[in-house]
Amino acid sequence: MHILHVFKVYYPDSYGGIEQVIRQLARSQPHGLTHEVFTLSRHGYGAQRELEIDGVRITRARTHLAPASTPISFSALAHFRRAVARADVVQYHFPWPFGDVLHFAAGVRVPAIVTYHSDIVRQRLLMPVYAPLMHRFLDSMHAIVATSPNYLDTSDVLRRHRARVHTIPIGIDATECEVDPARVAMWRERVGEGFFLFVGVIRYYKGLHILMQACRDAAFRVVILGTGPQEEALRQQAAALRLDNVTFLGVLPDADKHALLSLCRGVVFPSHLRAEAFGVTLLEGAMFGKPLVSSEIGTGSSYVNLHGHTGYVVPPADPRALRAALVRLHADAALAETLGRNARARFVEKFSASTMRRRYHALYESVLRNGAVAAPVGEPEFRRW
Repeated sequence: MHILHVFKVYYPDSYGGIEQVIRQLARSQPHGLTHEVFTLSRHGYGAQRELEIDGVRITRARTHLAPASTPISFSALAHFRRAVARADVVQYHFPWPFGDVLHFAAGVRVPAIVTYHSDIVRQRLLMPVYAPLMHRFLDSMHAIVATSPNYLDTSDVLRRHRARVHTIPIGIDATECEVDPARVAMWRERVGEGFFLFVGVIRYYKGLHILMQACRDAAFRVVILGTGPQEEALRQQAAALRLDNVTFLGVLPDADKHALLSLCRGVVFPSHLRAEAFGVTLLEGAMFGKPLVSSEIGTGSSYVNLHGHTGYVVPPADPRALRAALVRLHADAALAETLGRNARARFVEKFSASTMRRRYHALYESVLRNGAVAAPVGEPEFRRW
């Protein structure tokens, strides 16, 4: 069985949460199951059109336009048709409106599913134009996957298609996260330990401007790992607030990220808008046994992080509440350790990559065998706590 994943960006151009989900699925290729990725890239031409990463074939068409954060390629259709011809199942990763266009333009006939990662939030003013295509696309899918019951409960779009929505939480592979003692020692020397760590692409919905306000005159320290379109504005805000307790590290290899996760007191994830649909960083923190601090935005972040059990969930865009949670964990190491143990236990129970892969594999087989697949009633193992 050959699975074709379709999304607007992928490694090595981008390292966001959706890309990591695709990578976790694609890297596991048990006997009889292979994966391929179709994507766009500003480098998608010449020798760079075909890549292989982690043993996974990646086909890239060149990006020509990107209106409203939607990469478009005038040369994509021919490459996409060839990739579909190799596939037994096509798995789209939503949202990417141009992917909807490709699906219909290519006349895809093999079974297709879509993982619905997020509602369209920032471009909602364009929804009256896009909505007819979006619902036609979703109606054409053999199955729709939500990444948490929380998101299914709060998404108007998913509720409309609820009869075919399966809930498969994101998982990551703990075996990939070994810690190098030498790197730990190096980072301990550079940034110390007991800080709060943010990991991710610095985008508008990540709420880092709120975190900067929470850090003003605080005794705790924050380390920010990542880059993105809002990085320069964030650095300027930190400078204006004279935040000597915030350190920007930019993008680093995974080995350094793992060392920093091992050294931190907890993971802070202040995303304040529904564009943050899950929060893979929270899984990484839980995997390392760290308490989590996030905001209640009605998405998967509050499925990963249970308030008072694995960490704290605070109101969105509330720097005082965010600061209070961080102060409490900073002041009480025993509390942080207890919440971290709970986070680790929940990770092992719910969010392993092997569990995610097993459930997707079963779904692939089901749509190949039966066509469109109705969602199991209740899906009790994934009810909200």
